[in-house]
Amino acid sequence: MKMKNPVVGIGSCLMGQPVRYSGDSKRKNNHIERLKGHIKLNSFCPEMAIGMGVPRQTVRLVGEIGKTRLMDSKTQTEDFTAPMKAYAAVVIDNNPNLSGYILVKGSPSCGYERVKRYNDLGNMSASDEMGMFAAELHRKDPLLPMEEDGRLNDDVLRENFISRVYAYDRWKKFKAGGVSHKGLLDFWARYKYQVMAHRISSYKTIGQLLANANGQTIEIVAEEFISLLMQSLKALATRKSHANVLEHIRGYLKKKLDANDKAELGALITQYRDGIVPLVVPLTLLRHHFKRHQNPYIEKQVFLLPYPEELSLRNRI
Repeated sequence: MKMKNPVVGIGSCLMGQPVRYSGDSKRKNNHIERLKGHIKLNSFCPEMAIGMGVPRQTVRLVGEIGKTRLMDSKTQTEDFTAPMKAYAAVVIDNNPNLSGYILVKGSPSCGYERVKRYNDLGNMSASDEMGMFAAELHRKDPLLPMEEDGRLNDDVLRENFISRVYAYDRWKKFKAGGVSHKGLLDFWARYKYQVMAHRISSYKTIGQLLANANGQTIEIVAEEFISLLMQSLKALATRKSHANVLEHIRGYLKKKLDANDKAELGALITQYRDGIVPLVVPLTLLRHHFKRHQNPYIEKQVFLLPYPEELSLRNRI
């Protein structure tokens, strides 16, 4: 069944729009281009949205970490903090289906991390902040998957971000249909092995949460559940942790495969763990065997197909 495209926000300059302070756009990122057709990209330029034209003066973050203001770079007297925060709130409130956001590297408005911060005298203090718009998006929706364009060039970070986008999209669609304890159990059953690959401690914690949910409202349990789920998926999976999940899933075929098939599958999992082949290789063989030996529990596991196969993200990790 074809997956419905999740909605992801993105800086307008990354979509080729000439909205940067200089009137230029950012250089095209091929990894972002490949997302088109599988993810709906909604573009935003917060600096344009709050009334700054093109071309325009540059802005910078000024002040102590966690208490920065967004000021003009030339005199540090014009303060854009309040309108920028207000616009971030508008983006979140007016786009309830937003399941991720692609930010702009180094931007004092849209930077994800290590944005330059200046003191009141105009001297650079450090590169240790999020952009003002990005930080307010995160404050308004701390579970929203966020990544910046430069970091998407890293195969592992790119795969991690997209898997979280699809997870958050599935959650929002599930929640829109009404949350029940049975529904939470079903959602969790699909994500067990995906979470195991990222953070084994969360695998245990989520299971305990749902098993001991008596006495709590379903709304409270659901909020704690999705918070734990999204936090666990943000942790980067390793070859070792992925291989551990592959071995767990292989266990369901123990009585189904002959000696040669078992040996072949085991060898591929070992080759993956040792860095010889990418994740897609043992996964493809696993899926092949489960087509012949169907298992309803395994077939619904998101780990086997967390996003459209055409994105080819597991060909590189």
